[in-house]
This record gives sequence, C-alpha cells and structure tokens, in this order.
Amino acid sequence: MKIRAIRGNKKIRVAVNIFSSIKAAISLNLQPGKPINGLTNQPINFTMGRIFEVRKSAMFARWDKMAKNFTRIGKEIAIAVKAAGPEPDNNPALRRCYLNAKACNMPKDRVEAAIKRAMGKDTSSYEEITYEGYAPHGVAVLVETATDNSTRTVANVRMHFTKGHGALGTSGSVAFTFNRLGEFKIKNTGQNLEDLELELIDFGLEEIGEDSENNIVIRTAFNEFGNMAKALDEKGIEVVTAELTRIPTTTVELDEEAANDVLKLVDKLEQDEDVQKVYHNLK
Repeated sequence: MKIRAIRGNKKIRVAVNIFSSIKAAISLNLQPGKPINGLTNQPINFTMGRIFEVRKSAMFARWDKMAKNFTRIGKEIAIAVKAAGPEPDNNPALRRCYLNAKACNMPKDRVEAAIKRAMGKDTSSYEEITYEGYAPHGVAVLVETATDNSTRTVANVRMHFTKGHGALGTSGSVAFTFNRLGEFKIKNTGQNLEDLELELIDFGLEEIGEDSENNIVIRTAFNEFGNMAKALDEKGIEVVTAELTRIPTTTVELDEEAANDVLKLVDKLEQDEDVQKVYHNLK
C-alpha cells in the first residue's frame, strides 16, 4: 500500500509518518528489547552532532588565531615600511616580516597588499607601546601593542587587567623581570647542536635548543639580532621564523586553578585588536 504525502497539510503528513513507522515496526515484528541483527531497539546515543561541534569549535579557533596572526604581521609590515621603505633587501625588519608571514601561511598577495597600503599617504601610522602589569597571584605580564589610537588602547588594556583581577602598572614595574632577546627558529635537518653552537657563537649566540615541533631554536642578545640574521643568511641556513622576544628571568609556579585565572587574563589581552604579543612569567 502506497501513501502519497500531501504538501500543505501538516496534520496529514504527521499521520502518514506515524502510520509508516507503525507499519515498519509490524513488518519487523519489533518487541521491546528484542535484538535485531545483534542490536536492540533501545534509544541510540548519536554522537555525530557532538563530534561536529567539537570540530567546528577547533576549526573556528584555528581560523581566529590565523586571522590574529595576519593582523599582527600586517601591522609589523606597516611599521617596517614606514621606517625603512618597501624594499626587503634594504629593510631587515621587513625581511623578518616576510619570514614570519611565510611561517603562519599568510598568502603572498596579502603581504604585498599590506606593503602597498603602508606606502599610501592616507595609511594609519601605528605607534608601538608597551604596557606592564600584574595578573592575579602576582604573575608579571608585559603587553606589546601597535596602535593608531593610544587612548583607546590604554583604556582597553586597563579594562582587561581590571576584569581579570589584575592591575595595570607603571612603566618599568615588571620590565626588569624579562630579558629581551632575538629568537630564530631554523629547520632541523640533523645538525649537531654542539657544532652549530661553535659555528654561531661569534655572532652573538646565547642559547640553543629544540622546540616541541623539532625546530632548532637560537637566541641572541637584543643588539646581536642583526648580526645573527646576517650570519644565518650567509651560511645558507634556512630560517623558519625570526623575531624579538622576551624571556622571564624568574618564574612563578601556581596550582591549576590559580594558573587558569592568569591564563584567562592573558587570553583576553591576546584577543584585543591592538595587542601584538603578551608575555608572562607563569611557569
């Protein structure tokens, strides 16, 4: 017996669906708890929806991080071009931007577009400002920003500290807790670290090791950054990323709950559109 669904009449469609379900159950001789091919007709817990939500959340988080990186590098490009022009050969800061853009998969056309915008007369000029403060539980926090409106930026940074139960400090209040270093990541092709250390020690090498992605990490003093960049280039060593960073001289160890309080504040600061980088001394 065939029943044709009638469009436009909701009650009839519902009745047809119920009738079809009953007919199918009768044909299979279903009884509560009776197995069908090894299974029972108990409610099934479908998890596909949950899996999709988890994957969607991870995907959006990845896109958000990528967009944030693109914005950060775009500002770095604007600052570098304003300072020393659009030619990478004559602009070490711009060469560094190219490296970092490649590392985070920023399309080449977006890099070139950022350079063209920076050369325009109507382009906003970004000011680099560093803010210092304390997160909950006495953890030192240093925030690097690039902004075209310092009034807006300081208000936002102060708001994040206040809502995160921290406190925005004065200039110099926590900067002494961090050493400013140059950091290069190079591809690990099986080099001997001791040999590489001897090869680079005359160019300002201070630390060498490996990161979680198996890259070799090289750190130099702040004023040796240019010398190391030149040495790596002349030796034909492929650089993955090159940047100036801040490494804490002392760290604070907290339990999981207290550490989460700190990380929530750090996350809020990192999401701010004017913030470039956030450093802290949480272990």
